[in-house]
Amino acid sequence: MMREQWDWATGGRPVGGSESARPAVRPTRLENISLVLQRMVIIGEDSRFRTHHGIDPTEIADALGADRGGGRGFPRVLVAAWRQRDKVRGASTITQQLAKNLYLSSSRNPLRKVKEAVTALRLELALSKDRILELYLNLAEWGPGIWGVDAASRAYFGVPASRLTDEQSAELAATLPHPRTSNPTFRPERTLERRNLILARYHGVEVYIPPEEETDTTPLVLPEPVITPALESLQVAVPIPGDSVLDSLTTRRTDAQTTRRTDATDAQGRTADSSRDSLP
Repeated sequence: MMREQWDWATGGRPVGGSESARPAVRPTRLENISLVLQRMVIIGEDSRFRTHHGIDPTEIADALGADRGGGRGFPRVLVAAWRQRDKVRGASTITQQLAKNLYLSSSRNPLRKVKEAVTALRLELALSKDRILELYLNLAEWGPGIWGVDAASRAYFGVPASRLTDEQSAELAATLPHPRTSNPTFRPERTLERRNLILARYHGVEVYIPPEEETDTTPLVLPEPVITPALESLQVAVPIPGDSVLDSLTTRRTDAQTTRRTDATDAQGRTADSSRDSLP
């Protein structure tokens, strides 16, 4: 049997582990957590939580685009999932997420996903569904530095987890995929879109709630690269001011002299013509 690394008497600190590995949280028993919130989390994160055994072949097949009625069987689905493992990162069940939070890192290494699946199967053998859900809600991260459902309920809405409304419960459930980059106080429009889908499903409307990848990093917006022009294109022939002035003055003198010579020549020609005309 798998030993739970959780003790109510220690205030929620991991038993036998380092206290610095994860901030200590104040655990809240499942009976003190709103039933509506429990239902919203299951709708948003793992709709077949009550019926699968730690791994959801149907969700994996959906992520792979496989034909569930084609008789592929669970072993063949696992083989296909391994070959196309990048497509099933968002198909983790609540039990798998708990296994990761309890025992594993957030690495995207495929080997970690295998360990996560095996650990999830062992958790299902050792614990009841209610216990798994209770641990998950208390160990999940709901925002930067916010661990545990009761801390999240008080931080975002100022009420304990037992007094959440339908809308508040759905909004918290919508926070789980990306608690650091999308929550009720940071980029809330993203959370509200998912909240509305969860609420619609809760009220019986058949809507598709897309699985979310487990990564949660803040995207960096990089500026457009600045393309520096070639150095040769920056060489511009600029005339020297002194030379320009001298050239201009020289040109004006030459033009004036040429004009005077032309005028004198014309005057001499007219005088000669007048003298010839005056002769008898």
